Amino acid sequence: MSKNIQAIRGMHDILPDRIAIWHRLEDTAREVLSGYGYTEIRTPLVEVTELFSRSIGEVTDIVEKEMYSFEDRNGDGLSLRPEGTASCVRAAIEHGMLMQPQRLWYRGPMFRYERPQRGRYRQFHQIGVEAFGLAGPDIDLEIILLTARLWRALGFERFRLELNTLGDQAERQAYRERLVAYLSTHLDQLDADSQRRLATNPLRILDSKNPQTQQIVADAPTLMDCLGDETRSHFEQICRNLDAAGIGYQINPRLVRGLDYYNRTVFEWITDELGAQGTVCAGGRYDGLVAQLGGRPTPAVGFAMGLERLVELMQQDGQFAEPPLDAYFVAVGDKAQAATPRLTEQLRDAVPGLRLLAHCGGGSFKSQFKKADKSGARLALILGEDELARQVVGVKHLREDVEQRELEMEALAAYLRAATTSSAET
Repeated sequence: MSKNIQAIRGMHDILPDRIAIWHRLEDTAREVLSGYGYTEIRTPLVEVTELFSRSIGEVTDIVEKEMYSFEDRNGDGLSLRPEGTASCVRAAIEHGMLMQPQRLWYRGPMFRYERPQRGRYRQFHQIGVEAFGLAGPDIDLEIILLTARLWRALGFERFRLELNTLGDQAERQAYRERLVAYLSTHLDQLDADSQRRLATNPLRILDSKNPQTQQIVADAPTLMDCLGDETRSHFEQICRNLDAAGIGYQINPRLVRGLDYYNRTVFEWITDELGAQGTVCAGGRYDGLVAQLGGRPTPAVGFAMGLERLVELMQQDGQFAEPPLDAYFVAVGDKAQAATPRLTEQLRDAVPGLRLLAHCGGGSFKSQFKKADKSGARLALILGEDELARQVVGVKHLREDVEQRELEMEALAAYLRAATTSSAET
């Protein structure tokens, strides 16, 4: 017998027992984002490869090692999107959206060929935010406050905020030269990845997880020493306003982002409850990206959060579960089964939000009733030939010690409405 086909390594199914958590997360995020005036945009999963090599950077790990890239039948180079910002910028330029400030958000799957591990998948989901056309530190502050409000709405109290500034292009270039000069004196002590990055993307060495490299980086010059007055003022104003808003944070001079387009403010929200994959949300400012992709110069700032990691934390809390069925409709006999579809549709029309499962597939009363009990429904609605003739429906409470009753069909909707309302309140 041939082996069963399974999901691709690093790409996972989201099963029904976890969907309620995803809905809670997505619905809460949508509500918070709407409250700040952000509107949703949806972009394709597939883009031309050049979009990402130009935006993320050709010498980044994402472009060099992790993208799912291929040629289509026309010979065009295409890639599954590894992140959402570049697609959002491309769409905003293409559709002429940047004549005025824009606050946009998106959600959906991203794809990177990484080693699967806890909290890291090859297909993963993000919610992201992008704000265009606003240059001041007030919008940087807004998106950080927005994320803090989302954590409160979801009941998270254990995230820490880390901040840094990467300066502008000239400041970063001056720092790069100082950093390369310092690291070159320790070349033989750097790990292989850091030695490779020294010539291509030296700032990423600051984020190395190699213990020996971390010791070397600890004594490296900091970018703060290369900042001009304007950049320093921008960052200090963000910090002052976070203090005023009561948002705790740590300044981490080693915090860099893995994408080349960032400048000035960068930040991460981190938890210690997911092991090595502790970053649950990250972002920052990328003022040069719009022009880099062919648009007119436009300041921009944004972030993305990993949904799988947030879902895992929510599941650990055990707060969210799929609500049980309100009722399971049992119909015995040909005439009763024939009458069931019309009656159940009438009940769904009359009772908004009713979670009603109608039995399908026939079977005896005993077998149907067992399935009703196994479904987790609060009520069993029973229709047999006798009940149909008398125009009544039996109502049996499956989770409470309540005497079974019969209701005329016109009274059943009112009873279910009252029962579902009391259930929602408890």
